[in-house]
Amino acid sequence: MLHLLLFSLVLLPAFGQSGPDYGNPYSPIFTDKPVYSWTDKMKITIVAPSWNTSKHLIDSIGDSNTHPIKISTSEHSLGPYKFTETDANSGVFTAEVILTGFAHDADGDRDFDTNPRTFGSGPTSGFLEADRDSAITVSFEFADGVVLVESVPVSWNVGTINFTEDLFSFENPVTVNVVDVDMNLNPEAMDNIPIQIFSDSDVAGIEVNAVETSESSGSFIAVVSLSENSPSSGNRLHSVPGDAIFAKYDDYTLPKPYSKSDNLEIETLARVDSSALPIGRIKNPPITYGLGNSLESFSPNSQMQIVGTLSNEHNFKQKFVYMFQVKNDENTVDSLSWIQVEIPANQVLDVYQSWIPKKSGVYEVQTFVWNSINDPIALSSPASTMIAIP
Repeated sequence: MLHLLLFSLVLLPAFGQSGPDYGNPYSPIFTDKPVYSWTDKMKITIVAPSWNTSKHLIDSIGDSNTHPIKISTSEHSLGPYKFTETDANSGVFTAEVILTGFAHDADGDRDFDTNPRTFGSGPTSGFLEADRDSAITVSFEFADGVVLVESVPVSWNVGTINFTEDLFSFENPVTVNVVDVDMNLNPEAMDNIPIQIFSDSDVAGIEVNAVETSESSGSFIAVVSLSENSPSSGNRLHSVPGDAIFAKYDDYTLPKPYSKSDNLEIETLARVDSSALPIGRIKNPPITYGLGNSLESFSPNSQMQIVGTLSNEHNFKQKFVYMFQVKNDENTVDSLSWIQVEIPANQVLDVYQSWIPKKSGVYEVQTFVWNSINDPIALSSPASTMIAIP
């Protein structure tokens, strides 16, 4: 709408007048956003051709007590506030005000992160305190007894967090993006916010700073690297192929119905890929029985140990689930159990599981190595062997 008005002003020259047209109080007020966060910069435009007193000079309005412009919340106010003409004879006047919020811990570190203050006389020197879920009102006394008003709301928002990819390789950096305009605490500088990044292999993870992409974008980026061999430190996260990696952001500036003291954990995940195929990460040779016992020593209703000897020939540790399954000669499952463990890099590990055959017969013992129960990916080919219980 503003562009249309400006276009009409270009087509119809706004020759200087001696004062406002009291009988035709035309002076629309525009803001650059329909809704503001608590620490935004407001850019305000007033189209007032009647107040263009000279076609050769840049005029100003609002800074007198007779026809003031006021910028206010319910508790704080600036005014008279000066607006200046964008160009000689334009009849369009602008000003800026920085909202300064209220005393609040915005990142959970128990310190206030704002500097609430209200002062300034314009056109770009104003600071105004603003609460959550309030409104900013701009009023202009266009003529004696004629006050034109425009209001815009102030509100907090729920932030979002996302990895830029669903799958990352070790060769490429991992980028996380947080969007939360409420954390644009200084609209004239790039802010930063803390986020937590962790993996299946390092649940403690790291805390990194996400940096705002520009002075007032409210969009924040953090970049970390992945390492199979080194522990997490700084902007480096320890992870192994097949891991899920997580990023978490704690939002302490939530809109209603949340209270001002509430916070919300917002989390996202991606996965780690590698040139090492999952099926080759762990070697699963044929199983053995007992602790050096011969098969003749076993009988129905006697406990026997199934022993799986696994090897990890890679230079990173690997969590896995080792599953035992025993089928009888009728091809039905007689026993099913599993254990979740971790094998260090370049190590061999024996995994034991007890089984009591209920009766004589021929049984097939199968073992499976998966990365997890809930999201099973085979880390090794299955192994099986037959055993006859006399």
